[in-house]
Amino acid sequence: MAKLTKKLIEATTASPKDQIIFDDELPRFGVRIKPSGAKSYVLRYRVHGRSRSYTIAPCSVMVPDTARKRARELLGDIERGHDPAEVRQSKRNAPTVDMLAADYIERHAMPNKRERSRKADEAMLELHIRPALGKIKVADVSRRDIEKLHISLQDTPYQANRVLALLSKMFSLAVAWGWRADNPVRGVPKYQEEKRERWLDDKELAILMAALEEHSESASAAAIRFLILTGARRSEVLNAEWNQFDLERAVWIKSSHHTKQKKAHYVPLSPAALEVLHGRQIANQAQPSLFVFPGRGTDKPQQELKKFWNKILTETKLKNLRLHDLRHTYASHLVSSGVSLPIVGQLLGHTQSQTTHRYAHLADAPLRQATALMGNKFSQKGNPA
Repeated sequence: MAKLTKKLIEATTASPKDQIIFDDELPRFGVRIKPSGAKSYVLRYRVHGRSRSYTIAPCSVMVPDTARKRARELLGDIERGHDPAEVRQSKRNAPTVDMLAADYIERHAMPNKRERSRKADEAMLELHIRPALGKIKVADVSRRDIEKLHISLQDTPYQANRVLALLSKMFSLAVAWGWRADNPVRGVPKYQEEKRERWLDDKELAILMAALEEHSESASAAAIRFLILTGARRSEVLNAEWNQFDLERAVWIKSSHHTKQKKAHYVPLSPAALEVLHGRQIANQAQPSLFVFPGRGTDKPQQELKKFWNKILTETKLKNLRLHDLRHTYASHLVSSGVSLPIVGQLLGHTQSQTTHRYAHLADAPLRQATALMGNKFSQKGNPA
């Protein structure tokens, strides 16, 4: 034996069989030479009563002193009862982000999220997350990896933040499942998003309602009218079943599996909303269905309103208006009419008051109208009218 040096390793030639030259400075540390001429640093050891051999690195990428230092570290691990070969194999078998994505969908999204939300998650996984991080071990993903992906989406800040939120949830689950110790998304700042505020004023609302009246026989028109009159979410309306309604008491009892908050939600119905339901009862007499707004077949609800909605927007020339803005319209008109924020929040099914607080600036409209009454008592010259 001799102390392993770069010169000695380079001078050693291959033989027909594997050979190991051991180091005289550190027992059990040596260089293995394959018949092909490939040379690697190795460590021979016993752990748990078994003889093992561990390859540290090819000689071409590491000098002897560095390899010897690494061998000493490994011997320390072995003294503490750890098997380096088992640790390496465990890392090789460790779950990747691709595996985390699959488990996220199967174990979390499928049982807990609505289909529309789940499909949005699946789209983000396929378009952004898996191409960038899929092959990386879950335990090896760093905050820098997350930041690089987030920065790559900076031209679409809203989408970038949705991807970040999805990653945060995925890695929180990874921590809960014991796949890693921390969440690398924590502390990564979101991009500033421009809040989109859009609702219909009285004139626009009248134009829309008149256009819907022109399609009074359409189930889609009825569904949109019901959205306006209840402030409900699109999925809640399209999935509404007749057994959710008590028409005598004028109440809609939304079942927990159709609401975003996963709780039953009781909504009083106005005479105008009841009129829409009575119209649907008559329309459904020819082909009875469990659903208020059935699809082409009576056994499934209507799936989408986009095509009809775009047609209505073309007819009315209303701009920059989404179906979800009808929910904002409902809330905004109620708050502007003096209805308190907590009451509006209850009608919308908000579980947190700050969600309704976005409409707080409208609550001063009745106050302005009241104080204007005093101003109207005086002429422009300041004299009582």
